[in-house]
Amino acid sequence: MLLHGIDFTSAPSKRKAITIATGVPDGDVLRLSGLLALHDFAAYADWLRRPGPWLGAFDYPFALPRELVEQLGWPTAWEPLVRHVASLSRTELRETFRAFCAARPVGNKFAHRATDLPAGSSSPMKWVNPPVAYMLHAGVPLLLDAGVTVYTLHPGDPQRVALEGYPGLLARAITRASYKTDERAKQTPERRAARALIVAALERGEHRFGIRLDAGAHRQALVDDASGDLLDAVLCAVMAAWAWQRRDTGYGLPEVDPLEGWIVGA
Repeated sequence: MLLHGIDFTSAPSKRKAITIATGVPDGDVLRLSGLLALHDFAAYADWLRRPGPWLGAFDYPFALPRELVEQLGWPTAWEPLVRHVASLSRTELRETFRAFCAARPVGNKFAHRATDLPAGSSSPMKWVNPPVAYMLHAGVPLLLDAGVTVYTLHPGDPQRVALEGYPGLLARAITRASYKTDERAKQTPERRAARALIVAALERGEHRFGIRLDAGAHRQALVDDASGDLLDAVLCAVMAAWAWQRRDTGYGLPEVDPLEGWIVGA
């Protein structure tokens, strides 16, 4: 069994890759075996089709809030909804969400899924800071096309299972300090120290998921990568390891709305 953590970007390039951390479970230990950078969606689509067995925790929203979907009159079954969203351009998606927000009161502009509050995650509607709406728009149709099981949302290949992860859920349980940025001028010693703190806590298993990380030869890279992409992928892999331990009880997820899904560990 391979366990993957996927740090996703809606605009992959040579500078900013889709980053994948892969490990093998060994009791309460996750032994990190590889880090992979994919620079375009075609490479990512090919990777999704790699044969299993594998379980992955993916850092992008798999679904939209039911409140939003129903108000817009969009399909209320997950696969037709994904196909509909994929048929829209990013501009069309953004302007639809912008109009939805404009009609709502200050302080309640965005709709949220039930999982977003306990996870501390952004609404999947957001198109900036972070642009998770674009991440959903780009990433979820590729999961569907690859035929993977999107757990609680869509049955597919039982040997390739995708769960929604959110590295911030785990990182903030260790430290509230900022640990990453893509802006070179803000890549400070303080952020590097925060990454080192997170890695050390993961190695000791001193966090809410209790999985101990064996980073092996990759440890220094997790601390040195100022973007935090490598560390975010590893945080997702740790969440996948926690879910794998609970595979016989629904990967530790509660009973959830089959349109909205759930984030691992929330």
